[in-house]
Amino acid sequence: MEDKNIKMAERIASRVEQEGGRAYYVGGFVRDRLLGKDNKDIDIEIHGVTPAVLESILNSLGKRTEMGKDFGIYGLKGYDVDIAMPRKEEAIGRGHKDFTVFVDPFLGTEKAARRRDFTMNALMQDVLTGEVIDHFGGVEDLKKGILRHVNAATFVEDPLRVLRAGQFAARFNFVVAQETIELCKTMDLTALARERIMGELEKALLKADHPSVFFVEMKKMEQLDTWFPEVKQLIGVMQNERYHPEGDVWNHTMLVLDEAAKLKKYAENPLGFMLAALTHDFGKVLTTTIENGRIRSIGHETEGLPMIRTFIRRVTSENKLLKYVLNMDELHMLPYRLASQNAGKKSTNRMFDRSMDPQGLIYLARADRLGRTGAVRDQEAEQFLEERLEYFREIMARPYVMGADLVAAGLQPGPEFSEILAYAHKLRLAGIEKEEALKQILAYASSQNIR
Repeated sequence: MEDKNIKMAERIASRVEQEGGRAYYVGGFVRDRLLGKDNKDIDIEIHGVTPAVLESILNSLGKRTEMGKDFGIYGLKGYDVDIAMPRKEEAIGRGHKDFTVFVDPFLGTEKAARRRDFTMNALMQDVLTGEVIDHFGGVEDLKKGILRHVNAATFVEDPLRVLRAGQFAARFNFVVAQETIELCKTMDLTALARERIMGELEKALLKADHPSVFFVEMKKMEQLDTWFPEVKQLIGVMQNERYHPEGDVWNHTMLVLDEAAKLKKYAENPLGFMLAALTHDFGKVLTTTIENGRIRSIGHETEGLPMIRTFIRRVTSENKLLKYVLNMDELHMLPYRLASQNAGKKSTNRMFDRSMDPQGLIYLARADRLGRTGAVRDQEAEQFLEERLEYFREIMARPYVMGADLVAAGLQPGPEFSEILAYAHKLRLAGIEKEEALKQILAYASSQNIR
């Protein structure tokens, strides 16, 4: 069945043609079509008719929406099609949005495409004929897997393009052209809003099979300092070769990121999971020492929490996301440590109880393990952890002593009530059945003179 949005784009193009103009698919839609990838974001650009004519056409096809006449961007209610007119942009500041926009329906395809960031995004395709318009070699760059800027003079006007270069390279597993790398080295990212940084980072972490490419390319562009200084500090922080033959913490973290990308779908918070993978060893910057010729990073999982907090706060104000990342990173060493010790059920129950995402914690630990050269999965440890998680979930699903039960048994809410509830939770984690737990709680309350 033909996509209704494609069909509407063709209807618009047909009407525009009748008025002497042309309609072209533009941007990522054309790129992904040529790459054989799905893209539901349909953008078309209308050339050769005035805004008044285009608005009349859209009004005849449905309920027109618009982002503002100055931008020349329209939509139709009920359809996911962005309809734009060619426009020129003039930089008036250093920020991502510091531009004056001029609509010019008769600008021509070459000049319209010239304002795009990369050659692969400057491709256009005639909606009616399917002809690909390629003024800057985008098709060849797509074939070779190269990310190349279109125009040096306009590229540097938008510093967000540095981040876009990194995330596109990661998502498509492309290499950034050397001339584009050199251009990106000259650009100042300090005026960008953190929401824009997070937007590009999120795409790299969630849409790429190898998110490490984002940071590798940012490193090549010498653009880690402003927004990712903690990540840069991982470079050169050495590790025990016996456990980390891949080298420094930077290399390890990049490998962990790519392993985490395979597992993020199992996490309750995929973005938080990927950020935890990125930040899990920040503490090694602070704790790494050499003792008797042995490299150690004792307590890095807790000592690094302030660094992690600073990093996350720099790119987002989301408290829930921050709490998730801190929680996961603090606990990331525990799963395999307890598995290697064949720890008791109380210990694993306490670990899972502390975790905001017990299943995700197991997978973060797995990514950490596999983020080492030559590492293989520890099937025995994984089975141990999965069985213990199943047990934890089973006991947490059982009836348990709650505050109402204690009141019904004659205890009065007061300053010591939280202490009693904490004891009740301890018994719950120990797997004590509710009836027996209530007896023990009341006995404990009596021994503490709590009434």
